[in-house]
Amino acid sequence: MDASRAAVAPTAAQSPASIALSKSARETSPCGVDCIPTGLLGEELSSSVLCEPSSGINTGSALSCVTLVVWATTALAAAVTLTANAALADVSISGGAEWKYSSRSSNVNANDGTAMASDNTMTIKFTNKTDSGLDITYMVDFDTDAGDGAAFGSDENSITIAGGFGKIVLGMDDDAADAYNLDESDLIAEDDAPAVTSMTIGTSSSISSDDAMKVAYHLPAMGGLTAGISHTDRGAAGGTDTTSYGARYSMDAAGASITLGYAAVQDENATQDVDQENMGMKIVSGDISLIISQGGSESNDEDVENQGASISYKMPNGMTVGAYTFKSEDDLDVGEKFTRTGAEVQYTIASGLTAVVNVDDYDYKVTAANHESANTVADSGTITQLTLKAAF
Repeated sequence: MDASRAAVAPTAAQSPASIALSKSARETSPCGVDCIPTGLLGEELSSSVLCEPSSGINTGSALSCVTLVVWATTALAAAVTLTANAALADVSISGGAEWKYSSRSSNVNANDGTAMASDNTMTIKFTNKTDSGLDITYMVDFDTDAGDGAAFGSDENSITIAGGFGKIVLGMDDDAADAYNLDESDLIAEDDAPAVTSMTIGTSSSISSDDAMKVAYHLPAMGGLTAGISHTDRGAAGGTDTTSYGARYSMDAAGASITLGYAAVQDENATQDVDQENMGMKIVSGDISLIISQGGSESNDEDVENQGASISYKMPNGMTVGAYTFKSEDDLDVGEKFTRTGAEVQYTIASGLTAVVNVDDYDYKVTAANHESANTVADSGTITQLTLKAAF
């Protein structure tokens, strides 16, 4: 073999790392051939691969060595590229778990008793900022329905494209109205009012919505104003199309923060339309928060009016106390009426761990005629709940 090919002297352009890498490649060559690919020594990788057969080894194995080195080099470059691309995306994982014990006392014996339930959630977000300044986020949310043995599965998933124009959301996500609605339940950590058999009116001022496939657009914030709209097109005959929209306006006045909110949902299908709306105001002054709201819904067979209010106070010892009230009444058909009044105490046991106690008095009535004296009690009682919430 030519002496010029028997050894390679390091050049000034070669880094210690590349020399060590070439030495490692030579010493661990699986084909028994001393191979020094010039690409590992800082030169352009080409057909010029230095191979010196070891004693007793067929020189034909040098070709296999070349192949192995080229593959290894290519894999290394690919791994570095993938790592660099992955670094461009921010990944966040959040979630929580709840365990709940409730005790209910009702004038309807079938509703009396105790129960335990749990609910778990986990949200994963991947966010990438493009060279043009757009933020692209993929979100998937996993959830279980409260109860024993509930399946853990995907609840929401969507893609959000955000920039100076606002943001566009595509996928299974909350209706736009959810982002702007303000009602008494916003100050209640555990808004689980007792369900009543055959009850058709709501137990809070919250506007009902779903996580169906939709497209949504939210305007960029303009001063204290934000607004958005979403639409679900179910397409099939008899399906319900949903349009949801809302707005909020925030300002400071007299040392307090004031937020006004409006939200509406319109459901349309071949048989009837259902229109929901709610208006709310939130006032925050120091550690005290107050929300009042009014709204309702209309359809072919209902005309519901809702009124709600809640107040909370954050104490310096990690405890928050609050109270709330809600009234809902349907003036059509049998004229349902539901009222609830409750109190709540939240206590932060440790970072990410909170205990909540609720006591709720409720009363549900059905009117044979639209007159108070004709009311007959359908269900009334008290429900007490203890909830442990862990968040990460």
